[in-house]
Amino acid sequence: MNIRNVAIIAHVDHGKTTLVDQLLQQGHLFRSNQVMAERFLDSNPLERERGITILSKNISIPYAGVKINLIDTPGHADFGGEVERVLKMADGVLLLVDAFEGPMPQTRFVLQKALELHLKPVVVINKVDRHDSRADEVLEEIFDLFVELEAADEQLDFPTVYASGREGWATLESGAAGTDLTPLLDTILEHVPAPPSPEGPVQMLVTTLDYSEYVGRIAIGRVFRGTLAPGPVTLLKRDGSRSSATIRQLLTFEGLEREPAERVPAGDLCAVVGVEEAHIGDTIADAEAPEPLPMLAIDEPTVMMTFTVNTSPFYGREGKFVTSRHLADRLAKELERDVALRVEPTHSPDTFRVSGRGILHLSILIERMRREGYEMQVGQPKVIYKEIGGKKCEPIEILAVDVPEEHQGRVIEMVSQRRGELQVLEPRGAQTHMEFRIPSRGLIGLRSRMLLATSGEATMHHRFFEYEHFKGSVPERQMGALVSMAEGDVVGYALDGLQDRGRFFVDPGEPVYTGQVVGETPKEDDIVVNVQKSKKLTNMRASGADKALKITPAIKFSLEEALEYINHDEMVEVTPKSIRLRKILLDENARKRARTAARLEGVGV
Repeated sequence: MNIRNVAIIAHVDHGKTTLVDQLLQQGHLFRSNQVMAERFLDSNPLERERGITILSKNISIPYAGVKINLIDTPGHADFGGEVERVLKMADGVLLLVDAFEGPMPQTRFVLQKALELHLKPVVVINKVDRHDSRADEVLEEIFDLFVELEAADEQLDFPTVYASGREGWATLESGAAGTDLTPLLDTILEHVPAPPSPEGPVQMLVTTLDYSEYVGRIAIGRVFRGTLAPGPVTLLKRDGSRSSATIRQLLTFEGLEREPAERVPAGDLCAVVGVEEAHIGDTIADAEAPEPLPMLAIDEPTVMMTFTVNTSPFYGREGKFVTSRHLADRLAKELERDVALRVEPTHSPDTFRVSGRGILHLSILIERMRREGYEMQVGQPKVIYKEIGGKKCEPIEILAVDVPEEHQGRVIEMVSQRRGELQVLEPRGAQTHMEFRIPSRGLIGLRSRMLLATSGEATMHHRFFEYEHFKGSVPERQMGALVSMAEGDVVGYALDGLQDRGRFFVDPGEPVYTGQVVGETPKEDDIVVNVQKSKKLTNMRASGADKALKITPAIKFSLEEALEYINHDEMVEVTPKSIRLRKILLDENARKRARTAARLEGVGV
């Protein structure tokens, strides 16, 4: 068949989306007068702001009479759920690796998934035009990684392409420059097998869901057997149930668009309109002889947070959707699309326990919700423990850190305090590369502290490794909180007088409420402060009374930073316009009673 299904997998910022841009341009998929946006496949506003791929997307490139279906996958471990399901649509993978950084944690994660599915790999060493490129060393590291992951003999015999995604060329010779990406496309046609087309009743696996205001739910996936055509089919659910449905329209991926099709043969990717009850992992099968495809295997979540309705005094001021029903409906809608997410009810109808792959995975969901007009409160992220062999076990992650040599000792000290164990230490140019095994608990709040300790020069990535026995306690935030004692606008005069107490998160004129965390103090205990105190007016002139206020600029947290910052007795209030930190118990007397009760129970605070 003249079809090739190829998934592109890479670590964050190794140039995957930029390479796809060049493939699109050289494939002449744009009109001569059409302006092409940079990083075309990162079309989501959040993806453009953060420079990462979050959602998997499909396009096709015609080349030499062959239709190459390209599947763009996320590069961050927190979105591994996207990678696991879309790899089922591919017969081969382009493993993209930076010519300087080499294989990183996410490279290992997605490569392991691809090898388990027996996909044919093509290695692309990208950014070989960098002045510090070490392509030959990186190729050896990639081969060692394949051996470590127990790749089959035919997978070890992978072809290697050297490329510059930004410049738009590829070559098969190390150290030589190319002219275009033809060598990469030729390698795909030569080494990635055409999809098999077994005979029998039709089977299609649903791997992605889309939605249109005009036609409703759209199921996207791959036809594994037979030929799919509009008409009656049977939908086989993940739970074993089945229902009848009718395909109203079929769409195939032609270039950047979806084109209507009368029939879709086995091996091709398509979008199906009309099967409203379809979910990810379901099988669309023949109406007369329905047979299910194997279930999608998805790794379990490792981090949990509580989502609850906003109960602050500023409730409902900025959001449109503020009730528990709104929150429940939106989380249920997200469950349909994100197979790595879990939502469980709690004893309170206003609170939900939401589990995911990591803080970034959940914070992207929260960010999307706040942009849609939702208000909510989110609790401190907590890892999910398991009992294995009668012992308490916790998730362990591989943490990779690149840092200038002078900061190496400080990084090792910080990670060791959080129960991390050094596994690899090697120089890479002016940088030192270190790899640790560290509990997931130890990663919460580590990034901001490490950037502070290394003057912003540390680069860190991590991925889930396995569950191991509980490693012991990890210290929480050592800084105490400055808590507002009243409701009202912040006064510059009050901040000026309180600056020796600590650093503030709010600016003059900003409204705050009782119990809101407005700053941090070096002391371990919280301090209640009056940030609404104004200067008393008098008709007496005093020397120096009218001095200009010199207020240090407020610290402003991003959503991830706020989630990593809070302690167990605090929450993050998220609205479409604001991110605020607050105490769970807003009243100071209630907090004192809670601390006393905890001490009496021997728990400690």
